[in-house]
Amino acid sequence: MCGRQLARHRPACEVRWAVTRSVEPVRCRAVATFPVQRPRRLRASAALRDLVAETRLEPRQLVAPLFVREGIDVPQPIASLPGVLQHTRASLLAEVRELADLGVGAVILFGVPSTKDSIGSGAFDPEGIVQLALGEIREAVGDRLVVMADLCVDEYTDHGHCGVLDGRGSVDNDRTLDVYAKIAVAQARAGAQVVAPSGMMDGQVGVIRQALDGAGFHDVAILAYSAKYASGLYGPFRDAVDCAIVGGGDRKGYQQDWRNGSREALREVFADLDQGADMVMVKPALSYLDVIAAVRAAVDVPVAAYHVSGEYSMIKAAAKNGWIDHDAVATEQLTAIRRAGADVILTYFARWYAERYAAS
Repeated sequence: MCGRQLARHRPACEVRWAVTRSVEPVRCRAVATFPVQRPRRLRASAALRDLVAETRLEPRQLVAPLFVREGIDVPQPIASLPGVLQHTRASLLAEVRELADLGVGAVILFGVPSTKDSIGSGAFDPEGIVQLALGEIREAVGDRLVVMADLCVDEYTDHGHCGVLDGRGSVDNDRTLDVYAKIAVAQARAGAQVVAPSGMMDGQVGVIRQALDGAGFHDVAILAYSAKYASGLYGPFRDAVDCAIVGGGDRKGYQQDWRNGSREALREVFADLDQGADMVMVKPALSYLDVIAAVRAAVDVPVAAYHVSGEYSMIKAAAKNGWIDHDAVATEQLTAIRRAGADVILTYFARWYAERYAAS
């Protein structure tokens, strides 16, 4: 972006400062001070605090990540993700119906296949677990909530990486893009309204957009995992999808370095937008609130953030031990993510928060 474009997206006080600094700075502050100004006046009651709250958190702003597993007859609990299940197709359908009734904005599906191969072909198989579940969900709930599908292959590959490997055992970026294109079309054909590429391959959004348009799915949106960090907070998720890199290793060759902030993140975000992304995401959320804020200030598209499995499970574990107030901390964290600038939050707390919201 040029300087003029960036200035257009800066907060008003920052722009005014830039424009007027050679004359007289414009300060973003109230003129009056104590005792005329008493900020506590607006904190006097719950009703007053609610009236003037800067940040709102509603179920319609939440996306529930859901896991559907092939080859099981009853839902399976995930020990490291308390309260979250690997669903059967039948239990998944019941869960989605209940989430729709609660007003949750969307669900995003992750598949757990019974067989894997070197390229993750189950991810684009028309009879694959996610494709079958997508069709059933869309038929059951229609447009009552948004149905998204995670687009990656790590759950489906026998080596655990997010792409096709080359002869040296490294992820081959461009060969992987061909697989991603097939997955996108398969998911759209099955009923996905939004596909969410999470593999962090260079050029993935452009290839997916071209594939979707070429197959006639012009209205299927792309939620790009644009700033996805090689975080240590994904452990419970990998338990949920039975995914581990064979022989050890990591994903630092394609996911972002967590030492880097908004400069690298914005480079990724702008690249995805140039390629046709409709929404962009920062993942994880809490350790990257600065990145969420920077992305929100720089772009005009919806910004999502993923409150990831490790963030969720830390709250669950600490609350179980009586160290924190579960409800207070969960609500505080989700609100902080919204306050930083996220329009949409992917969170395992979606159902819990929606039930709490309905009861309030």
